[in-house]
Amino acid sequence: MKSDKGIVDLLVIGGGTAGIVGATTAAALGASTVLVERDRTGGDCLWTGCIPSKAILAAAKRAKLAQELIGGIPEQEMTGDMPGLTRNRNHQSGFAAAREHVRSAISIIEPVDSPAALEKAGVNVRKGSAKFIAPGVAEIDGETIAFRQALIASGAEPASPPIPGLAEATTVTSETIWELEEAPARLLVVGGGPVACELAQAFARFGSKVTVLARSQMLPKEDRDAAAVVRQSMEADGVQFFENSPVERFSATDGVSRAGLADGSQHDGDVVLIAAGRRPRTEGLGLETVGVDCDDTGHVIADVKMRSSNPAIWAAGDVTANPQFTHLAGVSASAAAFNAILGLGRSVSTVVPRVTYTAPEIAAVGITSAGQGRYRVSTIQHRELDRAITEGTPDGLTRLIIGKGGRIVGGTIVGPRAGESLAELTIAVEKGLSTRELAGVTHPYPTYNDGVWNAAIADARSMLASPAAKTVLKVLVRARRWLLDRRQGRKTDS
Repeated sequence: MKSDKGIVDLLVIGGGTAGIVGATTAAALGASTVLVERDRTGGDCLWTGCIPSKAILAAAKRAKLAQELIGGIPEQEMTGDMPGLTRNRNHQSGFAAAREHVRSAISIIEPVDSPAALEKAGVNVRKGSAKFIAPGVAEIDGETIAFRQALIASGAEPASPPIPGLAEATTVTSETIWELEEAPARLLVVGGGPVACELAQAFARFGSKVTVLARSQMLPKEDRDAAAVVRQSMEADGVQFFENSPVERFSATDGVSRAGLADGSQHDGDVVLIAAGRRPRTEGLGLETVGVDCDDTGHVIADVKMRSSNPAIWAAGDVTANPQFTHLAGVSASAAAFNAILGLGRSVSTVVPRVTYTAPEIAAVGITSAGQGRYRVSTIQHRELDRAITEGTPDGLTRLIIGKGGRIVGGTIVGPRAGESLAELTIAVEKGLSTRELAGVTHPYPTYNDGVWNAAIADARSMLASPAAKTVLKVLVRARRWLLDRRQGRKTDS
């Protein structure tokens, strides 16, 4: 779609989740919209992030189940027509099947994010590299384009830590690990965050000897009790952890990469996965030309309405300093598009749920600690959860953080499908629901989500145990007893 004066209403730089949502939202509002993508639409989420990682985690889960089944079948009784089972001790046939599953998942989802789909939605898609050259003017591979407003959605990429000798090691990142033809015999993982833990567990389940080298703690942002459950599960899969001892150097000999830690230990690997953070893709965009400020790490500085320091330029997704989640990128880009095209003042909620898709999953939202006694805590261990007992998955917990008036301000869930259970908890935090209100909602039984409900019930009942509440209840019970006795013609001492 072109405007009458040849000036587009919204120029979108980047074709990942933020760019796609921002561009299609603007087009749906009737604005002329151009989206520029230098590589392929769909972004990290489709090609190297959410979709492939979750697909390989699902395949790894099936691989573990298959190996457990094989463990209970005598070798002489196994046949070649047993679907999903492999006698290959190094799991390579399972890994090959996993790679095919990853490709299949991407191919099914890709058409939704394709240039053809975007064009059908009213977005003019241009392939190339864009940069700002003057206020209201950008350049796409040498061709100029005028715009009224712009949305920067160029995303982020894996960062490479400044470790001496790292260039000598055989390394992959979350973007390139999918190019491996087989699971390495020994995998070193540098980093302890969600990406590091998810991929570490997946490759361990495909037979790799995995060692996680974390600068601080594994999953440092999460509740420590919940993180401990995940760690125990990963260790059961064969993952070895070295925490609070950063890698000081790398060396390589005969195809073997060796990491030397600050504690003096050394660890060998055939492949090293670098999962130590990400950096924004802002280089070469010409941001300084149009007065768009960035922080010390290179992220575009945007307010809660997603406007940059240039009022005509907006930013959303991983290129900003906001948490790097696909769901937040989409919400932020939608708000930016509405604000840019309609002049609205939509803000993006600060209640941002997060899930690490290990087995078990760990999911959290809002405040996740008691804050030195500022908040109450209500915890349900999943060994007390009927669904977890019936499924044989008692290792887990649901923990609510509760503020004044019984309002739920955050919480953590660790267990199977914790991300699904987190949805209700996220709504409770966003809407300021109290444990009493949540406890009063009828829930289906038995589900893993009973953890959230039971934790709310436990807190609501605890409030009835306070001296003040007991006094009030005593008065009410006696008054009710007296009234009933009067109605029924009984004498009463009350």
